[in-house]
Amino acid sequence: MAASYKKLFKLLIDRDMKKKELAEKAGISIATITKMGKDGAVVSSDVLVKICTALECTMDDIVEIVPDEK
Repeated sequence: MAASYKKLFKLLIDRDMKKKELAEKAGISIATITKMGKDGAVVSSDVLVKICTALECTMDDIVEIVPDEK
């Protein structure tokens, strides 16, 4: 199982928000957000909480668990 952050990036598009804006608002590095763009990236729950707080959303809105491909 792996985490996919495609929902986060779709949400940013829907809100017309840049990754840099999210990084500043959430108090995280742009490198962390860039890392999240790669399939299977691992980020701490603290980062996810900061993003959810900044976007006023839940983790279900930004992350999805996908099964490993065989």
